[in-house]
Amino acid sequence: MPAPNHHCRICGLYVVYPPWGADDRSPNYDFCPCCGVEFGHEDHNRASAVAFRQAWLASGAAWMAPHFKPLDWALEEQLRQVPSPYA
Repeated sequence: MPAPNHHCRICGLYVVYPPWGADDRSPNYDFCPCCGVEFGHEDHNRASAVAFRQAWLASGAAWMAPHFKPLDWALEEQLRQVPSPYA
């Protein structure tokens, strides 16, 4: 079985606990500290993930929890980490 995906389906942020569980099917319903998506709601399929991402980017791509934002954060680099089925 492949390693669980630890990247947000919206913004590509690496998170410690896989947002969709080890089976990539069981969301943990936590919130991404970057884009603010609640895992298991707005990221449950590609269409909803793309729509949420577009709205987040259009609003300025602000961090929900700015104290977690790395000093060397690069939006474009992080977006490249979005899992391909949700890009």
